[in-house]
Amino acid sequence: MTGERHGDAPSAPLPTRGTVLVARMDNVGDVLLAGPAVRAVAAHARRVVMLAGPRGRAAAELLPGVDRVIEWHTPWIDPHPRAVRVDAVEELIAAIRSEAPEAAFVLTSFHQSPLPLALVLRLADVPWIGAISEDYPGSLLDLRHRAPTGPPEAERMLSLVEEAGYLLPPGDRGAPAVRRPLPDTAHLTGRPGYIVVHAGASAPARAIPRWLAAGTVAGLGAEGRRVVVTGADGDREDTAAIAGRAATDLGGRTGLAELAGVLRDAAALVTGNTGPAHLAAAVDTPVVSLFSPVVPASAWAPYGTRLRLLGDQNAACKDTRARTCPVPGHPCLNSLSAADVVAAVHDLIGEGT
Repeated sequence: MTGERHGDAPSAPLPTRGTVLVARMDNVGDVLLAGPAVRAVAAHARRVVMLAGPRGRAAAELLPGVDRVIEWHTPWIDPHPRAVRVDAVEELIAAIRSEAPEAAFVLTSFHQSPLPLALVLRLADVPWIGAISEDYPGSLLDLRHRAPTGPPEAERMLSLVEEAGYLLPPGDRGAPAVRRPLPDTAHLTGRPGYIVVHAGASAPARAIPRWLAAGTVAGLGAEGRRVVVTGADGDREDTAAIAGRAATDLGGRTGLAELAGVLRDAAALVTGNTGPAHLAAAVDTPVVSLFSPVVPASAWAPYGTRLRLLGDQNAACKDTRARTCPVPGHPCLNSLSAADVVAAVHDLIGEGT
């Protein structure tokens, strides 16, 4: 992994002791995976300001090392349309200027360009900007870092800040993490040791099929295991159907910090490729990941915790980045059975005992 310097950047930029802005503009999981990079910056900077989108703000507020969060909807990343207004850009520029960052890092996925946001940061008078960029940046970047596609996303983002001299402190293993203490959620779940099944995802192709989640809950319940079903407020219909009479339904009843508390006390999480998978990793809870290969598991599977990866990783939807499965029948996940998932839970829990 190598970097190029542009413009008047020094030949070997050193960590600033002042304020550093770190941007990651998409979903909960993306922001959680940025955590190791944020901690590396925080180990050297006086303050870290995190710039996040509406979908990732709650995760940014949970990251150790973050002193302030600025929220802004990014139209070149968020797939949901919203009017692009000059005054909104001007408000963002003013908010960044008020923090007076001495440096900024724009963290992106391999298929996202950091350059639109780098332009905004230049307009906000940020003197030094680093990012991973496939596109020629002109004078927008002081450090254009080159990172291969495929390694874990947390490592990829960490490699950018390391190139600029921001290293994790001794003893930090570079895994996702959240602030402690977390809320006590025993009033929602009962004693620790239950299995969590999470419904929904930001993209339908990445969620557990409802029939499979319901079958998994029923199978675990038939064994006498306690099961908790979680999901966002918009997933309440699904969580109720999945939980049935065999599980506790927490659909729409937890914020992100409360969900972290629920996951902390779980024996395992069963989920699709979702933010809660990375939240479970951040609280060191093992994960059974039903992973649709629309994006590579090597980059996006839960990182830093025990894992069982299920799903056909060579299915026809591989690497399409599709939000809705482009293959009739969604075979990468619908080819699984509830018995497959229950067996993976047994295997994963048994490994930790």
